[in-house]
Amino acid sequence: MASSFNPSSTLKNDHVVSGEVHVIMGPMFAGKTTSLLRRVKSESNNGRTVAMIKSSKDTRYAVDSVVTHDGVKFPCWVLPDLSSFRQNFGEDAYQKLDVIGIDEAQFFDDLYDFCSQVADHDGKTIILAGLDGDYLRRSFGSVLDVIPLADTVTKLTARCEMCGKRAFFTLRKTGDTQTELIGGANLYMPVCRLHYVTGQVVVDTARSVIESSHKIKNEISTEAAPTSCLVSNLECILLQS
Repeated sequence: MASSFNPSSTLKNDHVVSGEVHVIMGPMFAGKTTSLLRRVKSESNNGRTVAMIKSSKDTRYAVDSVVTHDGVKFPCWVLPDLSSFRQNFGEDAYQKLDVIGIDEAQFFDDLYDFCSQVADHDGKTIILAGLDGDYLRRSFGSVLDVIPLADTVTKLTARCEMCGKRAFFTLRKTGDTQTELIGGANLYMPVCRLHYVTGQVVVDTARSVIESSHKIKNEISTEAAPTSCLVSNLECILLQS
């Protein structure tokens, strides 16, 4: 006679702790890092052991700290990938770790595998913050891939820099086209749908004009114009729309 399968008896282990994955996402200047730090500090205040990670690509405000746009800091591990965290942190310390915070999560290519391993098998709580889309409103990195693993997903919004309405998108002020272009308010602004569409048209038009002028002219004066002129003209045109 075949024995019946009993999941509760098979999985019963007093030492196994269920992990969690919490995703905080949204455009730039939506307060993602602020929300991440608030939640990680709350876990720490409740007696849980925490660690913070950020990508080595992000050196905008500090080398060894996660920093919000308004200057709040939290010490962190700076790594090129997440797979090296456990070894760098140390096995004994890792076993005692309860919560892992990840800032600018879109820069980690191994984000999905890390979250799956650490939450499903190691019993850790992961709280990550990152952009859900790039300046073209396309998926950025692996943040959206982690949603099926997540216990909770929080979508934050900013304030449109042009009209003050809720901003869901990030507009790049310059004509640069690479996906990863790290910067702050000098390169990006949060915008509503209307001003995203309007602003993108301005950026695309300006880029076309600049590229055409470079093909026709080769004077030094035209080479210095693109970024500064595009940023100032973009803001002026959007304010008039």
